[in-house]
Amino acid sequence: MDIVLSVQNLKKQFRLSYKQQKLQNTDKKVITAVDNLSFTANRGEIFGLLGPNGAGKTTTLRMLATLITPDSGDAFVEGYSIVKEPDKVRSRIGFLTGELKLEDFFTPNYLFNFFSELYGIEEGVRNSRKRELFSRFGIDRFAEVKLANLSTGMKQKVSLVISVVNDPDFIIFDEPTNGLDVLTAKTVTDFLLELKAQGKTIILSTHIFSLVEKICDRAGIIIDGRLAALDTVSALTAQKNLEDVFFDIYAARQGGAQ
Repeated sequence: MDIVLSVQNLKKQFRLSYKQQKLQNTDKKVITAVDNLSFTANRGEIFGLLGPNGAGKTTTLRMLATLITPDSGDAFVEGYSIVKEPDKVRSRIGFLTGELKLEDFFTPNYLFNFFSELYGIEEGVRNSRKRELFSRFGIDRFAEVKLANLSTGMKQKVSLVISVVNDPDFIIFDEPTNGLDVLTAKTVTDFLLELKAQGKTIILSTHIFSLVEKICDRAGIIIDGRLAALDTVSALTAQKNLEDVFFDIYAARQGGAQ
């Protein structure tokens, strides 16, 4: 196997403010969001991350994208350390998250050009890729329309296109179909499969079990910042569907008290 991502004992803690303690009804001043997490992802693989809210999925993805630094541990993208070589990692990845907020007064055309310049993409390559992606997602008709005037689905498509502006071989998608209508969600799903067919490696975080069953090669279940299960999707679902498997594992981790 050609390992593209190697996650090694990642750990991240956050200090809670007094207000956060009250909201979470806890006396703890520090919470562990990710607790010694390790896994790998191979070239041409879609790796799914499943877990309840607060399990540590988004924190994990933000560390892999070098947006936050782990307290300990490391991860390597094509051999480059997220801790010691974050610039080299950033130049090789794409990252789509629901936290990505594109300014409403910009147009898709402007944003694509802007992010292309950040990556140092030559103008001819940029224009060719823009035509391809804008046509693929139906953005071309809205290229000069401000984001404020676009539908939620079209904004998500623009965000998706921006996240792969540099044609990366390693892509992180955090809830890419969240809140989308079925047609737009299918467009995104089909695109993920096309990327996989091109040999790209995808880390996908989602709450949609059927999506993981449909497109992921392997899946990891994270509970309380720890990896509770990791296997091929076919092995995980050999006896039950993935949703039932997930809740069985969650109940066992909670001591059966739900």
